[in-house]
Amino acid sequence: MTIKHDADSQAFTGTEDGHSVELTYFSPTPGTIDFTHTFVDEALRGRGLADELARAGLAYARGQGLKVKTSCSFMRAFVERHQAEYGDLVG
Repeated sequence: MTIKHDADSQAFTGTEDGHSVELTYFSPTPGTIDFTHTFVDEALRGRGLADELARAGLAYARGQGLKVKTSCSFMRAFVERHQAEYGDLVG
């Protein structure tokens, strides 16, 4: 799956087998990104696509030098599970 970043709609999106996945965010303060919602169409669940979205969003945050907030419960759990890799981004 190819994940695209749409800065205007503040989302990372992808499509597989005609179904959508999306990770939305907003920037509450300069230098911060808050991941607010992860959506994976029911037909695609269990394939690890939410993890792909999370990695894309966190790679973007790292590349932009942003601190991460995780209002989305999936993103919060993902960052906690991968603390060694992404813990430095949380702020």
